[in-house]
Amino acid sequence: MITVKETWYLREDIADRAMELMQEMDDLTGPNAHDDPGWAGHARFFRRETEPGQVIMIYPWRSHEDHARLRAAEKSLLAEFHTKYCTRERDIEYLEELPVDVDGEHGHGH
Repeated sequence: MITVKETWYLREDIADRAMELMQEMDDLTGPNAHDDPGWAGHARFFRRETEPGQVIMIYPWRSHEDHARLRAAEKSLLAEFHTKYCTRERDIEYLEELPVDVDGEHGHGH
């Protein structure tokens, strides 16, 4: 299992439409992603407070290899979206979760 972080770069003049535009992007790519055997859960979306045109999307995926296949399949689906709404193509990073014990006894009462 991997965690995928995508950063989207929306044009500044339409940054206030981030939620609507990310929904449009999800409508384009979601059905294909959900049918992919690498799908491992729904994405969450976050907009940067200081740069509202930057939207970060985080989701689990089965493996790097499966995600490479998805990226290739999405390229044509997203071409028009990138041209209309983005200043550049999305950045994609892979994150490894560290199993830090946050529920253990730390002596601070919660």
